Amino acid sequence: MNKDLDKWIFDIEGMTCAGCAATIEKRLNELPGISEAHVNFATAKAYITLDESKISADEIAKQVAKIGYKAALHQAEELETITLNIKGMSCTSCVSNIESILGNSEGIKKVDINFANEKGIITYDPTVIKLADIKKIVASVGYEAEVQDDTVVEEKDKSIQIAYKKMLYAAILAGTIMTLMIIRMFGVKIPAYHLLTVLLGFPVVFILGSKVHHSSWLSIKNKVANMDVLVSLGSLPPFIIGLSGFFWQVQTFIEMAATIMTFHLIGKYLETKAKGKTSEAIKKLIKLGAKTARIQRGDEEIEVSVKELVIGDLMIIRPGEKIPIDGIIIEGNTNIDESMVTGESMPVFRQEGDEIIGATINKQGYIKAKVTKTGKETFLAQVIKLVEQCQGSKVPIQDFADRVTGYFVPIILVLTFLTFLSFNIFPSFHRIIIEWGATFLPWVNPDLTNLTLAFITATAVLVIACPCALGLGTPTALMVGSGLGAENGILIRSGEAVQTLREVKAVAFDKTGTITSGKPVVTDVITYNNYGEQELLLYAASLENSSEHPLAQAIIDKSKEYEIDLLPVKEVSAISGKGIKGLIEGKEVLAGNRRMLEDHQISYQIAESDIQKLEAEAKTLLLVAINKKLAGLLAVADQIKEDSVTAISRLNEMGITTIMLTGDNYKTAQAIAEKAGIKKIAAEILPEGKVNEIIKLQKEFGIVAMVGDGINDAPALKQANVGIALGTGTDIAIESADVTLIRSELVNVVYAIKLSKAIFRKIKENFFWAWFYNLIAVPVAMLGLLHPMIGAAAMSMSSLNVVYNSLRLKKFRLREG
Repeated sequence: MNKDLDKWIFDIEGMTCAGCAATIEKRLNELPGISEAHVNFATAKAYITLDESKISADEIAKQVAKIGYKAALHQAEELETITLNIKGMSCTSCVSNIESILGNSEGIKKVDINFANEKGIITYDPTVIKLADIKKIVASVGYEAEVQDDTVVEEKDKSIQIAYKKMLYAAILAGTIMTLMIIRMFGVKIPAYHLLTVLLGFPVVFILGSKVHHSSWLSIKNKVANMDVLVSLGSLPPFIIGLSGFFWQVQTFIEMAATIMTFHLIGKYLETKAKGKTSEAIKKLIKLGAKTARIQRGDEEIEVSVKELVIGDLMIIRPGEKIPIDGIIIEGNTNIDESMVTGESMPVFRQEGDEIIGATINKQGYIKAKVTKTGKETFLAQVIKLVEQCQGSKVPIQDFADRVTGYFVPIILVLTFLTFLSFNIFPSFHRIIIEWGATFLPWVNPDLTNLTLAFITATAVLVIACPCALGLGTPTALMVGSGLGAENGILIRSGEAVQTLREVKAVAFDKTGTITSGKPVVTDVITYNNYGEQELLLYAASLENSSEHPLAQAIIDKSKEYEIDLLPVKEVSAISGKGIKGLIEGKEVLAGNRRMLEDHQISYQIAESDIQKLEAEAKTLLLVAINKKLAGLLAVADQIKEDSVTAISRLNEMGITTIMLTGDNYKTAQAIAEKAGIKKIAAEILPEGKVNEIIKLQKEFGIVAMVGDGINDAPALKQANVGIALGTGTDIAIESADVTLIRSELVNVVYAIKLSKAIFRKIKENFFWAWFYNLIAVPVAMLGLLHPMIGAAAMSMSSLNVVYNSLRLKKFRLREG
């Protein structure tokens, strides 16, 4: 895909089933300038890749409006929207004053001031104007503005409230109708029964169900069909036929019409509520963030909204407080609970110079920290972005379901028409089935006329079919699964990665920083000629303190473990490729390799067996001589991470081949691979050669995953079928990877594969139940063995079954076994 293309997200209103999503998606993909578009019914969003020079957001919105839906550009990356509590307004003219001055201010894109609730919603460009400036502008015209946090009801919550009210009113009215019908069935005469059912049923079918009919009309107008068409045809004709009861002595179907619409509205409410639960992970992540921060301005401390913080602000964080935003400690030290990042329950020690992450908790010390990241650059914002990105993507298997859904409703309409015809052309055949069904199904009535049976059966076929279940199967599972992953430090970028990761046959690992810690440490201290360990380290570390060699720091760090005070060194000289020498307390000290000692005619025969043993373990050796006599040797190695052996062992047990890619020589690579349990090695590879190795592995194994640090390994991560980047600290926005593991532990690779398998298993289950339901329910309805009211209830339950099956993923124990 062209990297220069823009990626936009649109909020879509008016979708009622997966068929609507397919209709919008098809229209968007036909527009010039749009490279790729997909519409997610579960999240009510369109994800569009386009060339901004060829099409505008307004044009996209107009095109979507033409087919009966509403599209609005989701909060653009560069814009932010804030809700302010505004005090001091006395009338609507105050609203005009504030809107006028803010609307004319540079950087402010949209202003909505509400006098009734004294609130203002402002959309602005934070690169042009700061929140503090907006508050000053409001203050300049005599009003006071303060940031409002978490008091605005989310759009999804509003949808749930609206759906609940519709369901409640419909249930009361339809319940009254059903009560009257049952009373009448027991022989009690009810005056003006027909008129009462019409008056009670009208609001249900035409007012509470108006959105259904509107969507149905737009769908037909655009020569497509969605689920609302089925519900409209299942409720409108019965109601209209029921009206004829005022003029002729015919059986009416008002009760059936009202009940069908009511069951549909009940199903929609439950579905909307359940869909809201699938995105709870995002809500939890958002709630993790702090609302306010205490900052130092001059000599005083003031409390401000986190949204007002700018880079460079000095935060004051006391024990027990939540860290407001990402920063770096400039004063003090503390223990911080970083469990929301790492999943580890034990607090981590942080001191001056260390990075801290917003939303983690300061457990003990008083610290001051400088803000280093704000807005969308913070760790929490990046996590939320990656989770949303995954939830808005598609799993390849969904494409097939979407194509089927596009034909589903038209096929049901054809089957409905054929069923109606068949009951009228072959009534005797159908009566045999009806009479058989009546022996064990109380709702089957063989005494009805052929025309009535045909009509009821055709209606049942309409309302029993459920394309929604097919459309919800993938996105709901993906939303719950990606949320579960985020809670465990596994961030999956796309649905495609979910499907591919479960099929991985081989995993290639970068060595340094992935299998190993990436930091050399002293592993062995061996002394000779009556020297002690501390004495050896004293001379070696003092000498190496003058060196810039990568191994020097490892030796100095080792001396700190013994709390050794280093000695001054004179006449220091480094000998390239061999080592370093100098005078310490009048003694000549050399530290280097064999050639260094050989050049100075110092014997190291006493250490030969130790040298061979340590070199076989792929360790780098530093021989130390004092006054022409070997004092000892230090072995330095890049240690294998504690969990690397466990992770690689589990992958091997899963039948996945493990490979290590490294620039080290073959002997060193082999030693590390043996310790880690790696099956294959590719050594002495330059960074640019890793891509070719991945290509070779793909030819040999098929689906290959690459695990690396996401920076040096970026080309190889891209080439692999699935790129897995180990995230460290706050830098997790690794664009080259399909999966980012917040914690740099290899065992999370195992968990990521387990999660992908669990998500895909749930997707397959959802598809099975959706297909099974429709394949069983539709033929049963066509035989006349299903009452439309039961069919309407079953249709709603089908969608719910899929959503709640996805929600069961929350109980999946990712870290067990």
